[in-house]
Amino acid sequence: MRLRVVTYNIHRAIGLDRRFRPERIVHILAHHDADLVLLQEVDQGVPRSRQVDLARELAIHLGYPHFAVGHNVSLRKGRYGNATLSRFPIARERNIDLTIGTRKRRGCQHTTLVLAEGASHSSRLEVFNLHLGLSARERECQIGVLLRSHELAALTMETPCLIGGDFNDWRSLLKPVLTQALGFRFDTQLSSGRSIKTYPSFAPRGGLDRLYSRGRIKLISARRCRLRASRVASDHRPLIADYEIR
Repeated sequence: MRLRVVTYNIHRAIGLDRRFRPERIVHILAHHDADLVLLQEVDQGVPRSRQVDLARELAIHLGYPHFAVGHNVSLRKGRYGNATLSRFPIARERNIDLTIGTRKRRGCQHTTLVLAEGASHSSRLEVFNLHLGLSARERECQIGVLLRSHELAALTMETPCLIGGDFNDWRSLLKPVLTQALGFRFDTQLSSGRSIKTYPSFAPRGGLDRLYSRGRIKLISARRCRLRASRVASDHRPLIADYEIR
């Protein structure tokens, strides 16, 4: 079966013009019509975003019947974190705490999607939607926490699995750990081996947003969004990848 995936740091739907415009995010996501959307920096009940439940609002406007939210940061009023929107049922979900010491709280939202289910077989996809820290050492520790988590460590090498989100990995220091040591494929890279650039949105210079896959899932294509609206809707551009799950 074919599966389209988008990963997008939406910056609370506050654009480079400092305006809260969730309709721009809706327009961009509707254009790409993905089966699975991984979002970072998603507000709930925060004054800067009119106190809306942003994940729920996006899911409703885009017609996603299933969604899950993993809140990482609590503010004086409201909170924010990662959200996963899906056309497929979510069998289970958990937010894995990736916070290191006293640094800013970070997390990885794990969801198990039921792609197909019948009397003779079931097809599931394990999805890890993360947002890593700003320092290289912090990110290294966070990946270590993720890799030791039961949710990831218990998976076989054949299990279809995606890890995506905002890695903040400017120099691709995490790539060898994921690809060479753990058998993941780096899906959002150019033929040169460099990551597709997504940040800053108006003139991308860094490939901070990424997708890795493992198991019975094959990449067909990957690209950066080139819609005009994506230059201002957030400080990141979304990535779009098409897969075939065997």
